[in-house]
Amino acid sequence: MEKNLNYYIEKLNKLNFKEMYNNDFFLTWEKSDDELEAVFTIADALRYMRENNISTKVFESGLGISLFRDNSTRTRFSFASACNLLGLEVQDLDEGKSQVAHGETVRETANMISFMADIIGIRDDMYIGKGNAYMHEVSNAVKQGNEDGILEQRPTLVNLQCDIDHPTQAMADMLHIIHEFGGVENLKGKKIAMTWAYSPSYGKPLSVPQGVIGLMTRMGMDVVLAHPEGYEVMSDVEEVAKKNAAKSGGSFTKTNDMAEAFKDADIVYPKSWAPFVAMEKRTNLYGEGDTEGIKALEKELLAQNAQHKDWACTEDMMKLTKDGKALYLHCLPADITGVSCEAGEVDASVFDRYRTPLYKEASFKPYIIAAMIFLSKFKNPQETLKTLEKASKKRKMD
Repeated sequence: MEKNLNYYIEKLNKLNFKEMYNNDFFLTWEKSDDELEAVFTIADALRYMRENNISTKVFESGLGISLFRDNSTRTRFSFASACNLLGLEVQDLDEGKSQVAHGETVRETANMISFMADIIGIRDDMYIGKGNAYMHEVSNAVKQGNEDGILEQRPTLVNLQCDIDHPTQAMADMLHIIHEFGGVENLKGKKIAMTWAYSPSYGKPLSVPQGVIGLMTRMGMDVVLAHPEGYEVMSDVEEVAKKNAAKSGGSFTKTNDMAEAFKDADIVYPKSWAPFVAMEKRTNLYGEGDTEGIKALEKELLAQNAQHKDWACTEDMMKLTKDGKALYLHCLPADITGVSCEAGEVDASVFDRYRTPLYKEASFKPYIIAAMIFLSKFKNPQETLKTLEKASKKRKMD
């Protein structure tokens, strides 16, 4: 079937996603299967429109506020691209240059930045027990501000990565997989290996592997989480993955053997992360202002990482996968052996061979974010898409 805008509208007509209107997006496992499918469908529809030179600007004015409490390139630009795609201006909140640095409360900051804001995107992934909680605090503050008549509209919030989940990344990964395998219906029984990989740095967030096991287990896939002993993720998220797998007819297993995870895998996702216990310890040290303790922890974890340099996505490891041709995924930037570091997550030859699909994987993120915004701001997105198509306004003049 030829895919046109009506194809995506008809898909939406079969889904129940009404609860997404005027609501936030925190964790993928808080959303229903229909709601996730609606995000994928809107993302594909918006991409179709841009590729066919149809304007997707549904806002004449308004702000998208971004707050990044950790360094970011891809997600920062993806959020900006998503806002621009829909017609919103982007304003980045630099806490170091704001009154937050002088003790301004979360409630006050949230209201002051939101007078003409339609969406707030936050990345807060560094400290266990803090990021997702902070996002909820911001959300509650602007909701109250709207109810009190301070804000004309309630800005909705998109989680651009927290300490628990990285929903925009996991869903971009998932949409890439859906396209590569020709549809969700073809994913049942496919094996995906979410494995730890060596990195010469420490403190990488847990939210990528947690986001992957929390989402891919919903697709009937056989999800394997692999890591050396001591690199566990949050047990609560593992429980989510187990329940998802039981419901979808897939499976969720764990191993301390990277080769076992790679064997006959259809998809591999080798990515470094810090142990959950260490991230908890770091959070406590930061809270206590213990600079020397943080330095000692970093030294300890780098030494621990160095004991597992054999956990790398090498050519030999890739030969273990299904027909030696598994789809290689990474959220980027990857630690590439001999390129960005002496020894890292992936061999340069493997990375180079998958460079094009990796960049395609990343290209889905702006559309995923735009779809999350779209579904939160429009009560009937099908009619909104029809209106855009009927207007036939070109994005750029030929």
